[in-house]
Amino acid sequence: MNPKTKKTLRIALPVLLAAFFGWYTFSKLPIDEIIPYFKTANYGWIALGMLFGLLSNLSRAYRWKYLIVPMGYSWRFPNSVMAVFIGYLANFGIPRSGEVLRAAVLTNYQGVPFQKSFGTIIAERMADLVLLLSIVAVTLLIQFDFIFDLLEKSFQPKKLMLLGVLGLVFCIVIFLFLKKSQSKIALKVRDFVRGLLEGILSIFKMEQKWAFIFHTLFIWLMYVLMFYVTSLAVDDLNGVSIGALLIAFIAGSFTVAATNGGIFVYPLAIGAAFSLFAIPENPSIAFGWIIWSSQTLMIIIMGSLSFLFLPIYNSKTKTVIKA
Repeated sequence: MNPKTKKTLRIALPVLLAAFFGWYTFSKLPIDEIIPYFKTANYGWIALGMLFGLLSNLSRAYRWKYLIVPMGYSWRFPNSVMAVFIGYLANFGIPRSGEVLRAAVLTNYQGVPFQKSFGTIIAERMADLVLLLSIVAVTLLIQFDFIFDLLEKSFQPKKLMLLGVLGLVFCIVIFLFLKKSQSKIALKVRDFVRGLLEGILSIFKMEQKWAFIFHTLFIWLMYVLMFYVTSLAVDDLNGVSIGALLIAFIAGSFTVAATNGGIFVYPLAIGAAFSLFAIPENPSIAFGWIIWSSQTLMIIIMGSLSFLFLPIYNSKTKTVIKA
């Protein structure tokens, strides 16, 4: 497959999937059944949920400082905030492209080598994954039967083990080739990997580890509160158990990570999660649309403003390579 075809598929496939899930959503639940929930929703709770979402993103932007500065590079909070929102906005186009664009912002405007900047983002994602898995663990304790049934239906242990072994063998072969080869490509890959590892390992060089941990906890607390308070906006969901909310939160989180910001898929995931607890489908999917729409609106506004003001802000400040 040639590079042009791969690039086309990388862009077109997520769009086609989004279109399919959009058709599936509205064929399953007509839009005229969703609109009444938007009309009767309590927008005070929705606004509070948007505020919690905004605070989580600001905290994420500030947390980045603890990974950039130990490597000896300068860091400016406005650039970090704009990079975060630009990254989230880009993810609506191509999944995970936002991480690349976010790293590129620091490279272009603050002189941080791309591989090191990108490495710090991977380090952040590792910390976020630990928190998400912790939430999964807590949810497992609260609703063990539901989680166990989901895992049992979704995964086949033998196939997973076979894929894991094959993947490990493949990685070993590639590693040995890159380690011994003196080709230009291998040398470039090794240089890139060194910078990437420096970025990832920066998490262990932090002088303010506890501040980093605080922000990580704060980010995910805001996510959970955002989800909870927005659910209060839909009257039919008042009184939903914490276990149901956590399972729906986890389901929604995975769809956001795996698709174009969860477009069309997020409401379906929420509806499927709530259906395990015999919660009516209409208010469940409507809630999914309400929380997704409110958070997406915030990202579109902040991301667009960031694209606009990023070059303006940096035209008035000097880029300092070393801190």
